[in-house]
Parts: sequence; structure tokens; C-alpha cells
Amino acid sequence: MFEILVCVLFVWLFFKAIGVALKVSWGLAKVIAVVLFTLALPALIVCLLLAGGFMLLIPVALVAIAWAILKACLL
Repeated sequence: MFEILVCVLFVWLFFKAIGVALKVSWGLAKVIAVVLFTLALPALIVCLLLAGGFMLLIPVALVAIAWAILKACLL
């Protein structure tokens, strides 16, 4: 009986650990998206003012990636 109780406890603890790991990974994805926004938006403004054209694709891609990560985190 004790062995069954311990097995149930470990299974419950395993699922709790998976839940915590998922919450941490979603939080980390949000932090990465914020860092991408922080780095990409000034680069976007600089490219708009100075270069344009092909150089504009890099910051636009970074903003799009950050937006996609944030959108995925909110679902």
C-alpha cells in the first residue's frame, strides 16, 4: 500500500514539475521578445532615417519575430 502511495505521489510531483517548467519557459519567451523589441525598434528607426531598402528588412524581421513570440505566449 505504501508503494502505491509513493508512486502516486511521484507521478503527481512529476506533473507539477512539468507545469512549472512550462511556466518558466513561457516567461523566458516573453523576456526574449521584449529584448528583441528593445534592440530592433531603434535599429528600425535608424534604418528608416539613413538607409532604407534592403537594410530595412533586418529590424522589420526582428520586430516580426518578437511580435510572433509574444502572440504565441498569450495563447
